[in-house]
Parts: sequence; structure tokens; C-alpha cells
Amino acid sequence: MLLVSEPILGAEEKLALASVIDSGWITMGDRVREFEQAFARLHGAEDSVAVSSCTAALHLILHALGIGPGDEVLVPSLTFVATANSVLYVGARPVFVDIASPDVPLMSLDDAEARCSSRTKAVILVHFAGYLPEREKWQSFARRKRLLLIEDAAHAPGQPAAGTFGEAAAFSFYGNKNMTTAEGGAIIARDPLLRETIRRARSHGMTSGTRQRLDSRTPDYDVTILGFNYRMDELRAALGLVQLRRLQEWNDIRRRLSLHYRRLIVNHCSSVTVPFADEWPSAYHLMPAVLPAETSRQAVIDSLRGRGIQTTVHYPPVHRLTFYNQICQRCHLPQTEEFARRELTLPLHPRMSLVDVEFVIEALAAALSAKAAMEAVA
Repeated sequence: MLLVSEPILGAEEKLALASVIDSGWITMGDRVREFEQAFARLHGAEDSVAVSSCTAALHLILHALGIGPGDEVLVPSLTFVATANSVLYVGARPVFVDIASPDVPLMSLDDAEARCSSRTKAVILVHFAGYLPEREKWQSFARRKRLLLIEDAAHAPGQPAAGTFGEAAAFSFYGNKNMTTAEGGAIIARDPLLRETIRRARSHGMTSGTRQRLDSRTPDYDVTILGFNYRMDELRAALGLVQLRRLQEWNDIRRRLSLHYRRLIVNHCSSVTVPFADEWPSAYHLMPAVLPAETSRQAVIDSLRGRGIQTTVHYPPVHRLTFYNQICQRCHLPQTEEFARRELTLPLHPRMSLVDVEFVIEALAAALSAKAAMEAVA
């Protein structure tokens, strides 16, 4: 099966894990700190905070910024549910915003403006599929509305502009991301005071960690703020240090595969559209395609699976999921709903070759042609 996503793990990762085990120190320590510094350097930041997941990262950012009950946060519905969940974690209310269009499936600036209220305190921009929103326009909007600007950059590690939009950015290293630590995440916050609050809150609000107390030879610590258990461990940090060294190379492979997809879709599947212009800044996390309106997506999925090709959908709209539909019953986002009905995510990862891309497009063209032939007969 040609998978939608596949991590690259090998001898270097095994050696890195073995080294941690041999060291006898597996909780948060020197490797976590080294990983934080390396990740920050890659993004031109002073420092970063490594955490247990991107969800934890979003929660910590909102918590540290003081967002809570009575506040509203603008979020896209075209995202993984964790984006909205993190808002509920701090007691605030997520307000779902439509995408701009099927060609630009990022949060609509106009719809965001329309959904602002006196209770709106922040906006979470999601870099869907690795593609970044227009930074200057969103920064201007946030200044004008006096909103805190947060990035859900789960899809965009290694993209130079990720982490430069506003107060903070949350990154993911889950198993299907551009680089992986199995589970894990990181936060870039440019304000040192905000970053220190986040760093302390990730570990129960404690003033020192286990390794720090060992090195300083004193068991004393204090708890100064409400905190959580969102630490990254040494094993995941060791994986991250190995993966980070190849992230730019892997992102470039993703870029070349994406461009090849685009060329072939134009030539062989002209009824299919691909979001975003070729030059749009991206980390090329996903390869989303939009099927013709009348096409049965499930028939195409089944046809490709029969050829050994996995596909998936990014994403079922959050506001349509059972839990959120119960609390957002009158929410209607026509652009998001139409995009989600027709979107199909094709395989994209650095283990693939250009020949693999050609095989996927040949199979997609055959699936679409078979459907057209059946409709013609009918």
C-alpha cells in the first residue's frame, strides 16, 4: 500500500534511542534542551519550548496569554479538532470561521471580521496542508481588532516564516508530520516573558525540573503558577534531533513531489483542482486535491485503494462533528462544507519517487474516467 504519509526512521534513530537508554536518564534533560535550541535556530528564533504534543502547545499558549471564560477565539473549522479543543480547555468559546475559497482553503479574513465581537480575544491561524496565510494582512487585522495572533503550525515545521506571525506558534511532531518524535510538539514565542511562562506551565508550574535539582544538588522547588504535565522526554528529543537534521531535505522532496503532482493533474485530470498557487509559501505537508462536484469521492477512494493507494480526507469540518454540532447548531460555513465534501488527500512523503506520483495520477485519471463512462452508459 502506498500510504498518504510514512515516517522515515532508521539506524540513526535507533542509535539515538539506545544512547538515551544507556545513559540512564530518560525524562526531560539535556537532550530536550538541545532539541529546543536546534529547533529554534532552524526557525530564526531565540529559543523554543518542547512539549508532549501540538495540542499541549496550543493549550499552553492560550493559558499563558490569559485567555479564559467569557472570551472568544476565532478558529477555522477546516482543521483537526485539537485546534478547537484547546480553546475549550481554557474555558473560552471557539468561534468557527469559513475558509476563503476552495482554491485558498485558509481562514477567510472577511468572515473573521464578520464574526468578531466584543468578546473576541484571539485568532488561531491554521497553516493548512503546510501553506501559510498572508502574514501582513492578518497582522494588520489583529492590530486593528486588538486580537492576539496564534499559529497552529502543526503542518509547517521547517517553513522559515512559521512562528513569525504573532504571539506564539505551536508545532507538531506526530507520526504523520514532516518530522516526527512519535508524539511531541514545540512552541515558538518571541516574547521571553511569555516563553518563560509557557516553559514553567508545561511542568506543573514548578520553578525547577528534576535534572536542574540534581545538577544544583538541592531538592527545593516552588510552584508559582498553575501548570500541567506537558513535558517532552529524552527519548523523543533524541529522535527529534536526528529528524531535525534532515527536515529541510525532506521538505524539499515534498516540494518537488507536489509540483510534479500539479503538472500531472493539469495534463491528465483536468477536472480536478489543486488548492494554492505554485509559489505559495509552504512546508508541503499534504497533497490536497478537489474532485469535480458531481464525483462520488468514495468511489474514487475505493478505486485507488484497489490499486494499492491509500487516500484520506483533511478534514471533516469540526463544526459538523457530533460534539461541536451540539454546541454550534446554527453554524453554517458554505465554503468549508463544500471543500470538505470534495477534498481528497493524495499520498505525499519523502519515501515517494516521481514515478510513484505518476502511478497515483494514472490511477486517479482511470478512476475518474471509469465514473464518466458509467454515467455515459446510464
